[in-house]
Amino acid sequence: MNKIRNLCIILGDQLTHDSLIWDNFDLNKDKIWMAEVVSESINPLSSKQRTTVFFSAMRHFAEELRRKKIKVIYTEINEHISTFEEALKKTIDNSSIGCFRCVIPGDYRVYTLLSDFFKENTKNIEWLEDTHFISKENEFNEWIKKYKKPRMEYWYRYIRKSRKVLLEDDGKPVGGKWNFDHSNRKSFSKTGPEEIQKPIRFKPDKITKKVILDIELHLPNLPGKVSKFDWAVTRTQALKVLDDFIKFRLIRYGDYQDAMWSKEPWLYHSLISSCLNLKLLNPNEVIKKIEHAYYDDKVPLNAAEGFIRQIIGWREYIHGLYWYYSKIWTSTNSLNAERVLPNFYWTGKTKMRCLNESINQVVEYGYGHHIQRLMVTGLFSLLYGVKPSEIHAWYLSMFVDAIAWVETPNTIGMSQYADGGIVGSKPYIASGGYINRMSNYCKNCNYQATEASGENACPFTTLYWYFVYKNKDLLKKNPRLSMQIKNWDNKEKQVQKDIIKRSKKIFDNIELF
Repeated sequence: MNKIRNLCIILGDQLTHDSLIWDNFDLNKDKIWMAEVVSESINPLSSKQRTTVFFSAMRHFAEELRRKKIKVIYTEINEHISTFEEALKKTIDNSSIGCFRCVIPGDYRVYTLLSDFFKENTKNIEWLEDTHFISKENEFNEWIKKYKKPRMEYWYRYIRKSRKVLLEDDGKPVGGKWNFDHSNRKSFSKTGPEEIQKPIRFKPDKITKKVILDIELHLPNLPGKVSKFDWAVTRTQALKVLDDFIKFRLIRYGDYQDAMWSKEPWLYHSLISSCLNLKLLNPNEVIKKIEHAYYDDKVPLNAAEGFIRQIIGWREYIHGLYWYYSKIWTSTNSLNAERVLPNFYWTGKTKMRCLNESINQVVEYGYGHHIQRLMVTGLFSLLYGVKPSEIHAWYLSMFVDAIAWVETPNTIGMSQYADGGIVGSKPYIASGGYINRMSNYCKNCNYQATEASGENACPFTTLYWYFVYKNKDLLKKNPRLSMQIKNWDNKEKQVQKDIIKRSKKIFDNIELF
């Protein structure tokens, strides 16, 4: 029987050579264990683009390990193993294993699943800290206890001060302000974005082509398309993506990070989120390179600060919140939203131009930038009243960078306000006017962004006012939104009735819109 001192489990979002799994690793006594299992692609659902990113990155990483003479037990999807438990049981039956080791998964569900498995099989597992974040284990938990309302901005400043990021010698922020967000909300002129250097992409190599064939053969019913797959799946490629962003697009990222434009899926965005979340990149190295770009006068401060805030502010904050409230996320529904997710979220077939473009982009590439997620696909789901569990399942399945720890609080909390205010201080609601200001989507749409009732009314605008009407008690408590109640109350009674009538038509016939 195979004798193994430590069987070291590496999950699909742990593809790094500098995690704690490698501490005291012995080439002769220890082995790495990796598995592609059916259940993790169908329950929860994972699109063809997302599944290809994971499987390809995993297989490339396994090959890197083998070249370093590290023994790898690897289960491929064509072996038709259903679950992690089944794959582990197969290994256990064929081996004598002293101990199991694994870095804490990025998904509370997987952590619970594996913990229960080892407990039921009376096996020891050593859980290791995930060191691929800037904050240390329990650092967020200790910080959050100090605040009644622990908002991201406080956390962001704490991390910048403690890690001395974009900081003057006297401890003050470079540029005299902590946050340049007000400088980062520009929209494009009528002519659209200036000519943009297309981001570096990667043609599928032999390994990736085999992954795509395996998925089409063994998981043919997954949503989305994979014909245009060209994401980074190795550490070398990830570094090229980062350098490409800093060289060609970071300079305008600050100004236009919230802008959207038809047929321009990438604009000035970095496209490194999947690389970070798979651990092909380390957030510390990303921050240092962004800082150097600023100090070398290659990019303006609002671009450097704005991007760094996304990482050491938002990304780290969301990671902390996910684990701090890990037991409640998937059961919370503070707005009592109960509608089924419209089918066009899976197909892109809708007459609403902003949703049509944003969703088809996700179907084709598995990608949308943060404003498309929050203020288009997420906003419509919120206004329409989709069950949090359904929109959560869609985001988790369709985006290549979706890992539970980052997707869940962003969807359940920030986007849908289903957590009652843990993540955000208010529901992120807006009418079609916001989308009209920040994009050209409305230009060729079937609906008019400024109209709330009538056949040409924008469903976003109609449902925005319906949301205000239905949630008066919630909104009046928030000084940032209470004015909208007054605006609703000031509308003529017939206008109110027309909006409510139009809303009912949308609710009853959503697939026709």
